[in-house]
Amino acid sequence: MMPYEIRETTTEAIRTAVIRSRVAPGDLSKFVPAACGEVWSFIRSAHLPRPGRHTALYLDGGWVEVGAEVSEPFPGNDRVHCSQLPAGRVVATTHFGPYARLGDAHSEVRRWCAYHEHRLSGICWEIYGHWDEHWNSDPTKIRTDLFHLLDNSSKSAKVPFDCQPPWR
Repeated sequence: MMPYEIRETTTEAIRTAVIRSRVAPGDLSKFVPAACGEVWSFIRSAHLPRPGRHTALYLDGGWVEVGAEVSEPFPGNDRVHCSQLPAGRVVATTHFGPYARLGDAHSEVRRWCAYHEHRLSGICWEIYGHWDEHWNSDPTKIRTDLFHLLDNSSKSAKVPFDCQPPWR
């Protein structure tokens, strides 16, 4: 297992375009890339300006929101919704390597939080680095930033956008 630099910080809300669904853990490896592709197609067809990185937000009860960062509110459709990643106090780290090993990074964050007596809210998310073709030959360079919202920040998280995520 690789060493992780774990840090406590505060995040601002990030507006997203997402597909929201309840997904079994074993199906995430198929759902996430498919949803990212569908959202990216929507972003292009809707001519949304300045789209950003792909994201996956994990909520209670197996609910996930998968999509991409966007710069402004937009009218969605029956599949793609305007939402946001939470603002608040988080514990975060960066994972370098294949997506199949992201569980290692999440486990390390949970261990760190237990050691430091931080209570987690149960909400966490990943922001994936913009794909670099070199990652096909060297997957150890794939970058994913991950965040676990602390439970006291979820009560005071501000929702500054027009889009209301389901966790509010």
